[in-house]
Amino acid sequence: MEKTLPPIPAKRYFTIGEVGDLCGVKPHVLRYWEQEFTQLRPMKRRGNRRYYQHHEVLMIRRIRDLLYDQGFTISGARNKMQEILQSERDKKRNGEVMLEGVEVLEVDDVDLDDFEDSQSSEMSEEGSAHLLHVRRELFEIRELLAAG
Repeated sequence: MEKTLPPIPAKRYFTIGEVGDLCGVKPHVLRYWEQEFTQLRPMKRRGNRRYYQHHEVLMIRRIRDLLYDQGFTISGARNKMQEILQSERDKKRNGEVMLEGVEVLEVDDVDLDDFEDSQSSEMSEEGSAHLLHVRRELFEIRELLAAG
């Protein structure tokens, strides 16, 4: 059942239909997985509509891989997900940060300020504003990872 999934767009929130398309599963399956995997908790807004964040889309892809590609049962996949999350917590506790198998280097705010100062003279205002926007998003992602 291994099919290539589309890349995840750079958005903050995804509807259940978008997540279904991005992960190759139907919305009713996602709702069922929410009951089976306690780590999966999309935000609910008006009318109980679900909004998933990027890290939840990644988690759903991981669950899908365990169930569909690796042949785990729901119970086995639930246990494996708990192992994976515990391993990530342990790595974080030890000062390691892993993101999809790629080590993330910690950068001080001072380093980023120096980078911004050195780039600002060479970049247009529009480019500078875009870089600042990206920087803010990266900080938000770092905060989400730290809270995870």
